[in-house]
Amino acid sequence: MSALLARIRASGPNARGAMWALMATLCFGAMDALVKFAGGSLHPLQIAFFRCLFALVATLPWLLYAAGPAGLRPRRMGGHLLRALFGYAAMASGFAALANMNFADAVALGYVRPLFLVPLAVMLLGERANWGRWAAIAVGFAGVVVMLRPGAGIVDPYAGLALLSGFFVACVSVTMKRLAETERPEAILFWFSIFASALAFGPALFVWRWPEPWLWPVLLAMGLLGTLGQYLIVRAYRIAEATAVDPVDYTRLVFAAAVGVFAFGESLTMSTAAGAALIVVSTFYLARRR
Repeated sequence: MSALLARIRASGPNARGAMWALMATLCFGAMDALVKFAGGSLHPLQIAFFRCLFALVATLPWLLYAAGPAGLRPRRMGGHLLRALFGYAAMASGFAALANMNFADAVALGYVRPLFLVPLAVMLLGERANWGRWAAIAVGFAGVVVMLRPGAGIVDPYAGLALLSGFFVACVSVTMKRLAETERPEAILFWFSIFASALAFGPALFVWRWPEPWLWPVLLAMGLLGTLGQYLIVRAYRIAEATAVDPVDYTRLVFAAAVGVFAFGESLTMSTAAGAALIVVSTFYLARRR
């Protein structure tokens, strides 16, 4: 591990950023796999609550140290609450899809978030989009249709939740852009953890069952991996250009396909591969244009 960190420090900024992003992608991929694994024993709403709770426990000491009480004071409490609502909705719907769908399909459909983000940014932030971006969005949604194969009569009902999760993630991005104008990053993360944990607790009570003893380490690891992944991706964007960091995220599709086949005994279909390829091409183009 020390040798790996030494090699990262000796590399250029873009190479270091790509390496941090790759480690973040592995953390997020492992968290997704644990969500699916835990979904065999717990309801997704309860998994979402434990994900928020353990993330709060993991980050609170660092946030207090990094920013102090004054740095965590909010200037736009309503914006923090709205960001938490969108974030929790994205998490709950995404976890339901991961727990009940083919793993690779659920992860691939999660990449539709940039396809929703462009129209939202145009409508709510006053940004402009040229014909190339609209064409890329059309290609991306064509990939969704290929993956879902509506004409074959085998559409997975949970696919709608995966798409809904992507929409809410896009809403989070728009809200974050507004919040970042006045709020410190530590404050955004702190209030999201507080509000999301509170929001997740109520729905979890309706499906509550105490986890088996062996499941507690899984839930704890889920929260820690999600928090570590967020830290690593922020570090990657801080030192590297977006064009060096963004493409690395697509390695999660390869990871998801391998985990689905070897860990969950799933098969990788041609429609999944073709649809995911179209989604990747379109979102990669949008990332480059950004």
